[in-house]
Amino acid sequence: MATAQQVPDILSPEFAENPYPAYRVMRESAPLIWHEATQSYIISRYDDVERAFKDKESVFTTDNYDWQIEPVHGKTILQLSGREHAVRRALVAPAFRGTDLQQKFLPVIDRNARELIDTFRHTGSVDLVGAFATRFPVNVIADMLGLDKADHAQFHRWYTAVIAFLGNLSGDPEVAAAGERTRVEFAEYMIPIIRDRRENLGEDLLSTLCAAEVDGVRMTDEDIKAFCSLLLAAGGETTDKAIASIFANLLLRPEQLAAVREDRSLIDRAFAETLRFTPPVHMIMRQTAADVELSGGTIPAGATVTCLIGAANRDGSHFQDPDTFNIFRDDLTTTTAFSAAADHLAFALGRHFCVGALLAKAEVEAGVNQLLDAMPDLRLADGFDPVEQGVFTRGPRSLPVEFTPVPA
Repeated sequence: MATAQQVPDILSPEFAENPYPAYRVMRESAPLIWHEATQSYIISRYDDVERAFKDKESVFTTDNYDWQIEPVHGKTILQLSGREHAVRRALVAPAFRGTDLQQKFLPVIDRNARELIDTFRHTGSVDLVGAFATRFPVNVIADMLGLDKADHAQFHRWYTAVIAFLGNLSGDPEVAAAGERTRVEFAEYMIPIIRDRRENLGEDLLSTLCAAEVDGVRMTDEDIKAFCSLLLAAGGETTDKAIASIFANLLLRPEQLAAVREDRSLIDRAFAETLRFTPPVHMIMRQTAADVELSGGTIPAGATVTCLIGAANRDGSHFQDPDTFNIFRDDLTTTTAFSAAADHLAFALGRHFCVGALLAKAEVEAGVNQLLDAMPDLRLADGFDPVEQGVFTRGPRSLPVEFTPVPA
């Protein structure tokens, strides 16, 4: 087994600037690393990360979430297992697929994309991150829940603090304290709204959660609050970075952007390839319930395992020419890319596969379609080269573009 000293450290500035060379070294020569600073075992090969996510032997648990996410969200569905998890997932999942998603929330998604684009479609230049990507998914979630979008700045501050807490690999006490304050503030904001909504049910997602019942089980106020907190952070941060990344990847490859502009059915291909090539979330942790043998050695029971999605998604044993962004690749199945049968690992797999995957797909389709309609000749601002930022989650910090304004 390798140690962190033998490979680029995940806490180093060099890794934060560009983790992909380090990922290659890990996959090839150090597939299992004991990382002293984070007290975790790091795995990077596709087969190992896939095994951890699918967890057919019930070895890789989410017990780590007790200390990793409960301090900021409260107890969430991610921490549950067995029948308890199945029932809770059945309570929330219908809103994110099928009829509810199509009829209730697609109009919400389209409207929020249009409202944001209307603020800059006549300008000729815009930062797609600041003006659209960071705002769009949060506005959609607030609208879906029936919350006041005027509180956007507060929502954004909360989910930024939560993501910082989750990615606080170095253990910064100020980041930890800010994350824990967010749990208190969000509860003070949400619990009164949840109680009022129970008495005045509407057509929004929050009402659906308040009324949902499976096998005699209903969600408590705390359950709903924790799920809303999780949805805001996970749905906001990941879709934010996915939208920014899909445009960064396409703008750097004008021929692929032109293909997507001409044939909008390729948006799903571009999104799937973005999830593989530059996933919004680069690492997810698990905890072992028993000793487990993986590439490079044995991980003992009770250990934290850091699963490097960003590394696994570029494993040459599963993807041809893995360090090349190619929406036309034939080793990534688009029809399953947003399901638990996906080839990439960006949404995890198995029973904890991302419940919001189809919501993210709908948001990306609407956002990309409307942005391309509003900016037919979209191009990077002169001299700008997109720069990714982040270790736990990662995406372009800004994306200034220019275009010919479209008249109203």
